[in-house]
Amino acid sequence: MRKIIHIDMDAFFASVEQRNHPEYRGKPLIVAGDPDKRGVVSTCSYEARVFGVHSAMPTRTAMRLCPKGIFIEGDMHTYKEVSNQVFSIFYKYTTKVEPMSIDEAFLDVTEVVTEKQSATEIASLILQDIFNETGLTASAGVSYNKFLAKVASSLRKPAGLSVIKPSGALAFLENLPI
Repeated sequence: MRKIIHIDMDAFFASVEQRNHPEYRGKPLIVAGDPDKRGVVSTCSYEARVFGVHSAMPTRTAMRLCPKGIFIEGDMHTYKEVSNQVFSIFYKYTTKVEPMSIDEAFLDVTEVVTEKQSATEIASLILQDIFNETGLTASAGVSYNKFLAKVASSLRKPAGLSVIKPSGALAFLENLPI
């Protein structure tokens, strides 16, 4: 049976900005550009999410929901550099990496898993390496297919790790809202 890990960086652009700019830490940061111009939110910090702000939301709506939010355009060059760091960590564990975006990927560790090291342990090591090397957090999901691994990675955000085993997959799916 396959062993799939889905890694998703936590509020990636906003987290990079908060890491690089201490003055943004603990504050509602919205990476979207000028809220007085037409546009959408790329991402936002967890402090902004409390107000209902989310990715792909019009910036004007985000401003209405979070008037004290800090709006920035972001720095794609820096995000790509950090993404390259993260992906180099993935390749330390497996060559079977399927990027989904700049901040998430599926890793097939089926051939890497041993009696001494499970897919869950590998996922935990990857999350620790990401934090140690970048100062950022990510969330991971582990399962036997990509769909379940992706769903699992969103269960315990931020900085979480969830596992959906084959024996519990049907019961897990039955409890999901439609």
